[in-house]
Amino acid sequence: MNSTTRLVAIIVALLAAVLLYSSTFVVRQTSQALVFRFGKVARPPITEPGLYVKAPFIDVVVDLDKRILDLELPSQEVIASDQKRLVVDAFTRYRVIDALRFYQSVGTVSGASARLTSIVNSTVRSVLADASFTGVVRTDRQTLMHKIRDDVNRQANGLGIEIVDVRLRRADLPEQNSQAVFQRMQTERQREAADIRANGSQMSQTIKAKADRDVVVLRADATRRADELRGNGEAEKNRLLADAFNRDPDFFSFYRSMQAYEASMRSGDTRMVLSPDSDFFRYFGDPVAKKDQQRLPATLAPAPAPGVSTAAPPAPGEPKP
Repeated sequence: MNSTTRLVAIIVALLAAVLLYSSTFVVRQTSQALVFRFGKVARPPITEPGLYVKAPFIDVVVDLDKRILDLELPSQEVIASDQKRLVVDAFTRYRVIDALRFYQSVGTVSGASARLTSIVNSTVRSVLADASFTGVVRTDRQTLMHKIRDDVNRQANGLGIEIVDVRLRRADLPEQNSQAVFQRMQTERQREAADIRANGSQMSQTIKAKADRDVVVLRADATRRADELRGNGEAEKNRLLADAFNRDPDFFSFYRSMQAYEASMRSGDTRMVLSPDSDFFRYFGDPVAKKDQQRLPATLAPAPAPGVSTAAPPAPGEPKP
């Protein structure tokens, strides 16, 4: 009797435990729950964490994640407004804000991912089709991502989903076009470098030509100035000599003769072919020299060079000295 009672008690306890387990459920901090009874919603969605009671073996609990979920999208090729092709790699982040609508429209997270992939891809193509290549890659990228997010959010609103963010992770040219673009950029840079070198060479030639012209002008001016100064000096010299001659013609004639003697005998060769009566030797025969002897002005009669005869040619029949 005791063993039978013990067995019955164990069975009753097990049934009670099973009944208790099937009549309660736990909603975690990161989840929200839907309770269905015979395929219909038995109560509003449960979003607060805790321990809840349900009808055993009748109610079915569906857990849905209420955290922000990530969806990686496959790369796709789009055409920008300037007819340039782009390979776009995007991802989106979303969360379930209406559990009942989400369950009725897509059922599971996998179903939501499939629907969102289609929506986001089509929205990315339509938005980027109105943008230029430069805008997508650099200038308007942030604005375009916000526009894509807003458009996807409107379309996904009926799914009980809120789109938190849509990002363009990569927006590049296709592989077959990248090399062509690189070569074109390289060609443009080489052309710019050649233009810069040509301009530099032209500027160098211009500067050199100007410098050469300035040198010629400066030299011409310097030569002209030197000639003017030399001419003025010669004129002043002649004026001083003429003035000295006019003051004392006899002394000046004597002084010029002494200079001529010195110049003619400086080389050491004192041989000269001159007439003894030559005016050149007048001070040798008569130191005082005859005043009535005709002589040229010193300023007009330069001293004779050594070895040069200044005597008049002999008369016919007269012996040479």
